[in-house]
Amino acid sequence: MMITHRLKHYTIDEFGIKNYKSRYILILTVLTLYLIMAAAAKLLLHFELPAPSANIKTYNDAFWALQVSSSTIGYGDYYPVTTGGRVVVMCMFYIGVGLMSFIGAQFINRFFGFSNTDVKNRELRRQNKEILDHNKQLEIKIDLLVNKIEEVIHKSAK
Repeated sequence: MMITHRLKHYTIDEFGIKNYKSRYILILTVLTLYLIMAAAAKLLLHFELPAPSANIKTYNDAFWALQVSSSTIGYGDYYPVTTGGRVVVMCMFYIGVGLMSFIGAQFINRFFGFSNTDVKNRELRRQNKEILDHNKQLEIKIDLLVNKIEEVIHKSAK
């Protein structure tokens, strides 16, 4: 029972909302980043291989070039010389920076907890539920009051 609980990648709160665990989101993001990088490395190699001045000659070179560019390190040991290769690296840079920033934000939020929107959202849902329940009680009281007033009007009209 404990093992299946640990393998779940989300919890469901009292309002039926799925709250995904940070570890799951981190793993999914890193996996997505590297899958995109793996596909983009093939594309980069496709553009670079025919160029006589290319220094990206293997899949590993292409993958490394994309990895260092997406992490903004950019050593410069492998770089594209074709327009197509430069476009691939540029796109990977933007994708990598976006996903790496997301990972960093998750890390900072998890360890420093600047703003846990899940807690705020749950509190807002709880407050909304209380307001709706209170409104229902008021509706019932108003209906009872209207019925009493109508009874009084009918009695006095007779």
